[in-house]
Amino acid sequence: MALKRSIGITGLTFIGIGGVLGSGWLFAPMLAVHHAGPAAIIAWLIGGFAILLIALPFAEVTGCLPEAGAIARVPHYSHGSATSMLIGWSAWVGYATQAPIETLAMIRYVAPLFPELGLAVGKMTPDDLSLRGYLVVASILLLMTVINVLGVTWLNKANAIMTTVKILVPAIVVLTFVGVDFKIANFTEFGGFAPMGIAGIFSAVSVGGVVFALLGFRHIVDLAGEAKRPQVTIPAALFLTVGLCFLIYVLVQIAFVGAMPADRLTDGWAKVEFDHHLGPLAGIATIIGISWLIALLYGAAIIGPLGAGLVSTGSNARLGLALSLNGFFPSLFQWISQRGVPVYALILTFLAGLVLILFPFQELVALNSSAIVLSLCIGPLAVVALRRSLPDQPRPIRLPMVWLIGLAAFIVATYIIYWSGWSTIWRLDAALILGLLLYRAKLLFQPVDDPLNWRAARWLLIYLVCLTGISYLGHFGGGLGVLPIGFDMAAIAVIGLICFQLGLRDALPPERTQELVDASMEGP
Repeated sequence: MALKRSIGITGLTFIGIGGVLGSGWLFAPMLAVHHAGPAAIIAWLIGGFAILLIALPFAEVTGCLPEAGAIARVPHYSHGSATSMLIGWSAWVGYATQAPIETLAMIRYVAPLFPELGLAVGKMTPDDLSLRGYLVVASILLLMTVINVLGVTWLNKANAIMTTVKILVPAIVVLTFVGVDFKIANFTEFGGFAPMGIAGIFSAVSVGGVVFALLGFRHIVDLAGEAKRPQVTIPAALFLTVGLCFLIYVLVQIAFVGAMPADRLTDGWAKVEFDHHLGPLAGIATIIGISWLIALLYGAAIIGPLGAGLVSTGSNARLGLALSLNGFFPSLFQWISQRGVPVYALILTFLAGLVLILFPFQELVALNSSAIVLSLCIGPLAVVALRRSLPDQPRPIRLPMVWLIGLAAFIVATYIIYWSGWSTIWRLDAALILGLLLYRAKLLFQPVDDPLNWRAARWLLIYLVCLTGISYLGHFGGGLGVLPIGFDMAAIAVIGLICFQLGLRDALPPERTQELVDASMEGP
């Protein structure tokens, strides 16, 4: 049974938007102004451009090779089994944590209304959850799984409803703040438009969460195998997702700055705080007396995480399928139901979620970031490598100056990984080592004919070692801070340039890539 190509441009775009707009938009405006003040708007412009640059290569490669779990399948064609295993496993681990994170976020938002769940406001550790709370979280994870088991049509419809709400609520917030209490003076007073200077703007892009807020576009890549007319649908959905989500975040940021009460700015933008458990937008709504907007934000705080968790559950099942096709997961996970769904891969994601709920919340968030960001680097490298190895493959989108765009996107992706910080990167390394151990265990009962191709993964191993070393010595996420600011950024750019060139040299020969693609066309 094959996957069914039943998702159109609108559905795939809504899946992308649903993956980007979880609950983070409720807090993102405040985190950004802490670093850049009103100039956080510029930070969103820079972050949006960076994400678009990374999305461009994925638009070409997934239009060229539209497969389920493409983040794991594309590197299999360009750089063989070892690279695809490390990239795919890393992404799978990150996605497996997404649904538990979003579910726990939902529980936190309703904690004041349901104290019997055992989760205190502002806390998300397993010790806080009562047995009843754990069962509620497990039930929500089960609901996400069941909707996905019913088929991609159900996923598409459910996500479309929730994503519509996730688009409308920010729009209503923006219109309400602008119409009720918008102060132009906030953009120029209290230290000026850019009180922290250019350094603050780039800080908002990196550690302020701007660039990380837009990474959900990758879900479009994962569901490429179920897109109608994928050569057109996938690139269009990628561009629409990045563009619309960027616009939403910029408008919310503008409204947040303009509606900020003056008495909250006496100590500067870096000290802005709100104690409302729904975040700063609800805090402003409370101060200016818009009680009905708080009720709306409550709804968004539930629907946003639910939709993001639903999409990530479906995406992870496709990644599980791809990893099984690559030989990393057992062949059991290649089975597809009559509804065109990899059911066993979905069940594996659900079981992993039940275990991950028991982890401390901050550990989940750190693991989520570390595991997912690594997958960003493969698109920019693969788009150039596949141009060389599959020159005659139909490409609805052909990037101009592909080598230059690929290199720029690869370096930007490397910066994003580095900005995630030492506390994130060491977890990434640990997750990759765990993946290798699991693969060795799998080989004991299901050997493979194609051993891991470490020669073609040389670039990735060097890349990880260099990133780990610079991160440990750098200033982000608990690093030692011994590398001067600026020197570390230059070092990351050099690492990106060297590993990009090495990655092109290590790519599979054209005949091997064609052989793998032909085998995929024949099916498992």
